[in-house]
Amino acid sequence: MNLTGNWSYPTTIKFGAGRIAELPEACRQAGISNPLLVTDKGLSGLPITAAALDILDAAGLGRALFAEVDPNPNEKNLDAGIAAYQAGAHDGVIAFGGGSGLDLGKMVAFMAGQTRPVWDFEDVGDWWTRANADAIAPIVAVPTTAGTGSEVGRASVITNSETHVKKIIFHPKVLPSVVIADPELTVGMPGFITAGTGLDAFAHCVEAFSSPHYHPMSQGIALEGMRLVKDYLPRAYADGTDLEARANMMSAAAMGATAFQKGLGAIHALSHPIGAIYNTHHGTTNAVCMPAVLEFNAPAIEARFDMAAAYLGISGGFAGFCAFVQQMNDRLNIPRGLRELGVDDTKLDRLTELALADPSCGGNPIPLTAENTRQLLLNCL
Repeated sequence: MNLTGNWSYPTTIKFGAGRIAELPEACRQAGISNPLLVTDKGLSGLPITAAALDILDAAGLGRALFAEVDPNPNEKNLDAGIAAYQAGAHDGVIAFGGGSGLDLGKMVAFMAGQTRPVWDFEDVGDWWTRANADAIAPIVAVPTTAGTGSEVGRASVITNSETHVKKIIFHPKVLPSVVIADPELTVGMPGFITAGTGLDAFAHCVEAFSSPHYHPMSQGIALEGMRLVKDYLPRAYADGTDLEARANMMSAAAMGATAFQKGLGAIHALSHPIGAIYNTHHGTTNAVCMPAVLEFNAPAIEARFDMAAAYLGISGGFAGFCAFVQQMNDRLNIPRGLRELGVDDTKLDRLTELALADPSCGGNPIPLTAENTRQLLLNCL
């Protein structure tokens, strides 16, 4: 099968192995002549980043790089990125990497021309209308993991370094103009990152499919996204050079992020504060929380997952689906409880408070309260 395509949904996507070579053309298409490539500290010294910079340099687009990005990017990283963007008189951003590099790169492009603090644009009501839309720089996104799907998202997650609260910053124009989805860039991912990011994509699909909101297009995308993860994540984990598996996981990641326009839920409401306070890997945290959240939501989602299980080729309906989720976690060496990630029960009240304040709460099919959220956290421990 030829896993190459040019897609215009939800934005312009150049999908296929080797398409990083088209990065200069993507910049021109987006109207960028002096790009700043934003990535994270871990990626900055790797061959895939050097190769991308070489491609830009050879095309006369320079090799400007900003890589002071933490695993859970915060406003200090953002301020430093904006300073680098302005000092270099750049006219656009290449957001390069996993969730942290993509999220921060998008925010540098968004905030470089704004006069208000980033927290004024949190995903609350119509706060996004406060932004000067004309001052948002163009973005080209290049994912190097297959998980967050931030390359097709209209928001970024930024951690407040003082309060340790993750905030979702939203604006429609934060959606990158062009995406280069080259599965060859994910081949070097270590197994635990392959597992964690892949299960992040799975969590996006599961929560979108569980959400009570009406969005049939997202529902269909979430269902097929779950199938791709089920069929291809174990293969990508077992053999990182399996390009067919890597390509299908890259598709699943973009599908999950497109689907969760329908909503997220308790998995993300719990994992956002846990990640902010304990600095855990986001996708792995989602995976650890998923079995307990599925059980918690069972009365509201059992019937629809009976149908999903049949499509996915899983016997036993909803119960079979839950058993499959735990088996997949075990197969990918995901811990069975949050304690193994360093989380303890000393901050349960704070985690409960932050979970209930997280925007993801609104998409959970069973309303979250202080009592049931605290119990859910205990179940996840």
